[in-house]
Parts: sequence; C-alpha cells; structure tokens
Amino acid sequence: MASTIPLLETLEITLSATGVVELAFSRPKRYNALSALSYRDWLAAIQWAATCDAVKVVVLTGRGKYYTSGQELVAPDTSPEGVENSKKRRNVTKTLVDELINFPKLLIAGVNGPAIGFGVTSLALCDIVYSVPEATFGTPFMKLGFCAEGCSSILFPKIMGPSKANEMLLMGRTFTAQELEQCGFISQIIPLEGFKEKILEIAEKAAEFSGVAMGITKKLIRDNEREKLLLVNDIEMKQLSLCMESKESMDQILLFVNKRKSRL
Repeated sequence: MASTIPLLETLEITLSATGVVELAFSRPKRYNALSALSYRDWLAAIQWAATCDAVKVVVLTGRGKYYTSGQELVAPDTSPEGVENSKKRRNVTKTLVDELINFPKLLIAGVNGPAIGFGVTSLALCDIVYSVPEATFGTPFMKLGFCAEGCSSILFPKIMGPSKANEMLLMGRTFTAQELEQCGFISQIIPLEGFKEKILEIAEKAAEFSGVAMGITKKLIRDNEREKLLLVNDIEMKQLSLCMESKESMDQILLFVNKRKSRL
C-alpha cells in the first residue's frame, strides 16, 4: 500500500526511510489530552501504519512534557446530539482498541512523561514499553465514576499481578516508572536526555530484522489471547457507556471541569 502519510491535527507522523514511523501525540499545551478528534486521529494513524508496506516498526510517544493526560474531560452534554456524539466517540475508542489488539507490526511505546487514563491502559496493548525515569502512571477511573477500559481488566492483573493492578484500577494509585519496571509493565527506563533519539535508535535496529518473521512471531504471541481480548474490549466498553451515562459519573466530571475552570 502507498506510503502517503496522513496529515492529522492532533498527532504528528514521521516516517524514516528504513521503515520506522513515529506517532507522536501533539497537543503539548493541553498535555496531549485526548479529545474526540485525538481518538479519530490515533485510529486513522494506526490503521494507516498497519496497512502501509513502508512501515516496519511503530513508535508511539508524545510531544512536550506529557505522554498523554488521557481523555479530555468536558461538561456532559445530555442533549440528544450530545448523547449521540458520546456514543460515536466511544465507538471510535472501541475500534481503536480492537486495532491495537490486531496490530500486525512491532509497536513500541516511548513514554516521555506522565501518562493518565487511556494513555496508561493502552500501553498494555503495546509490544514493548520504554519510559523516562520521571514518568508517572495513573488511572483515576473510580474518582470519575468510570470503569476499566482498554482491556486493562485482564491485562493489568496478568502483567502487574492482581494486587498492584487493583491498586491502580480500584484505588487510583499513581505509580512511578521504577515501580512499573519492577513488575514488568515497563521493559526499560531510559534517561530523559536523549530519550527520543535512543527510542528511535532501538526501533531502527528492530527495523533491520525480517518483517515476515517478526509478523509471524507477533501473531503467534497474540493469537493465544486475541479472541479473549476482543471480547473483553466489547464488554468493557458497554460497561463504560453505562458508567459514563450515570448521574454519579456526570456529577464527578462536571465537578472536575468546574475546578479546572476556577484555576484558570
């Protein structure tokens, strides 16, 4: 397939001659918060990378101080149009998770700063996760009346162990990069200075390997749990819709939005 790079508003794409593509969240003034457009851009980028013959390895990272601060929270819109837009956004998110589950090429996450919410849960769907020492990781779902998503209800306990996973998902504890490296969630911590260059160097070396062999091996690894992950994603998103449509969740989101406005 042609290597024409999509032009996206919230995500910067850079493709090297050797087949390494960097997908960078690019809303640094908003801490790379994930708006409805951000999710659509991310989905478009992943679908393009999956089918583009010129792409061998994908690096997912962020511009600025944050990797991503997760979903951008706005005041709930209970109008028919607002409800419909929320459903469309969640459908995009579900499709994005499905695409990450099925992604056929090597997917490396380079966490350049704090990661929150979906920015954390989606890391578990990457093949390898590298991080700067200063990064922190949190899923404040309970505070907002949300539930686990991104297949975190199954992948977090598998990777981190049940107790740490429950601390993150149920207690909302923020973890350090060092803690997540110790439990195997993060492969390696790399210094902030030169982080981008080091991650791309690692990716370039991987791009020299046989793409066929890498694709087959990744498929063998993923096939053991693919159907289960797709099912879990479907169940999580249905439950998330119910949670986000509840009065309790809407009240918590509105409280958060109002507090943020008061600080501006």
